[in-house]
Amino acid sequence: MDLTPVLVLGVIFGSIVMLVYLNIRKKERMALIEKGADASIFASKPETSPSLKWGIFLSGLAIGLLVGYLLETYLHMHQEIAYFSMLFLFGGMSLIIYHLINRKKTE
Repeated sequence: MDLTPVLVLGVIFGSIVMLVYLNIRKKERMALIEKGADASIFASKPETSPSLKWGIFLSGLAIGLLVGYLLETYLHMHQEIAYFSMLFLFGGMSLIIYHLINRKKTE
């Protein structure tokens, strides 16, 4: 199975979306400058602890791999379904947990 056409289409589509996004963002910033408004609303707030975020996320992925292995081995689930579903599930849950911790810290 050759994935080259899918990857090429994905890169082309992604490039078009990125160019449109950057063009819209440029127009918004130019409009702010013309009005004399402060462009600080576009500045993102620094995260409190990126190492905490990555630590929780990678731990979630590791747990997902372990649970995927257990599902494949003991429940005889298809390998791709077991691993990908658990990686996405535990990776997403770890990011939600980080968001809740970060929100509690900033309050």
